[in-house]
Amino acid sequence: MCCLRLQSSCCGNWAFRAIYFVFFISLLITGMAGSPDNKQDGGGPRDQMAVAQLIKEGPAKLYRGVAPPLLMRTLNGTLLFGLQDTLLRLLSPSSRNAPFTSALPALAGFGAGMVEAVVFTPFERVQNVLQNSQNDRRLPTAKSVLVRLGAHGLASGYYRALLPITARNALGSSIYFGLKGPSRAVVEAQGLSPGVSSFISGTLTSMAVSLTLYPLAVLVANMQKQVGGEVKGVVACWRMLWESRQKKVSLLYRGGSLVILRSCITWGIATAIYDRQQKRSG
Repeated sequence: MCCLRLQSSCCGNWAFRAIYFVFFISLLITGMAGSPDNKQDGGGPRDQMAVAQLIKEGPAKLYRGVAPPLLMRTLNGTLLFGLQDTLLRLLSPSSRNAPFTSALPALAGFGAGMVEAVVFTPFERVQNVLQNSQNDRRLPTAKSVLVRLGAHGLASGYYRALLPITARNALGSSIYFGLKGPSRAVVEAQGLSPGVSSFISGTLTSMAVSLTLYPLAVLVANMQKQVGGEVKGVVACWRMLWESRQKKVSLLYRGGSLVILRSCITWGIATAIYDRQQKRSG
């Protein structure tokens, strides 16, 4: 019993260290936006004003636009893991003796990410429109947003920013599934339980994905938040975003620490659950 308690305590400490490490790295990266070189951007006071504004607006405004991501997250894991596993099974027989067998999980993840982008881009579009405060009066509900987007056609309506979303999802899924297995093996070699090893590997892998692709997520949010007006391409929108962030990479990560931390914990839990179910199913 004492050994079990000790093992449980060690596993918990490792999981906590992984979360702390992720939070520290994300703060280190995103915190550069508030460095002395960027004082003109007003990072600290602006963050305090943002928190005060959220408190003033209340829960109704805080949770505005929560339905699309909630539905998307519910379906996302099922589609992504299931499709990646299916593609991996299809690729494996023909590549059993190939020298690049270890790259098959990443390749299958790339394909699954592309399908994921096509399926879930409309959900993300509605979410970003609802969460833009400039749309509060003219587009107050999800239904009004759906009607308005439907009037603009697929390319500029529901599937606005499909290209950067596809790039983000495909690359992100490829990195995730490519690193998940090797990182779990390294963690398991430290003597941790399979569940904790899966959680830590999922957390660290998600950190790599989030830190790499976060600027794409910012670009998507900026492209999708408006409805109507001049429709600009990906390159033009990226130039506008780059100019607005004073041509500094650090400012592209401004405010991203909590977003990255949330993503890492979410994918750590999802990885642990998926690996456990996969082990049970044989």
